[in-house]
Amino acid sequence: MHNNTVKQMVLAGLMLAMGIVLPVTFHMVGLGSTFLPMHIPVLLAGFILDLPFAFLVGAATPLLSSLLTGMPPLFPVLPYMVCELAAYAAVASIMSSRKYNVYLSLLASMLAGRIVAGLAVWVLANLFAANLPSPPVFVASAVTTGLPGIVVQLVLLPPLVVLLNKARFSKKGALQIER
Repeated sequence: MHNNTVKQMVLAGLMLAMGIVLPVTFHMVGLGSTFLPMHIPVLLAGFILDLPFAFLVGAATPLLSSLLTGMPPLFPVLPYMVCELAAYAAVASIMSSRKYNVYLSLLASMLAGRIVAGLAVWVLANLFAANLPSPPVFVASAVTTGLPGIVVQLVLLPPLVVLLNKARFSKKGALQIER
């Protein structure tokens, strides 16, 4: 196994663990759906991992969290969260590997994730008879409820990504601090 693959796997595991621990902490005080703590490590994974690993973190984090903690609920929330978070991580990974501005990449990731979540809600409601609102109402409600979390992501993640880049934290997963 190549050194880069091992580093990517370790970082993916770290992001996955953070994606389980942070929500548990926030849900203990009733702030999980407001501050969107699972989104932070998933979006960060998109900025620091190659596409396959980032996508895997995005899809696996809500699944493992649901199985280990019961959050998010298996149906109907888990399916659309898997789709949404996988899209977040994938778009962030693609855009950051193409050297787009971190804010643009983050906003595009957040927008793509919400659109994908809306499509997943439509599929769940129309093909599986899930009791969910229409996609536009769902997305508007999710954005409104999660606005504090969105602000936290916009304030916290870009400087963190810039800091990691200054530390020469490459997309290949190597931490190389200059001496």
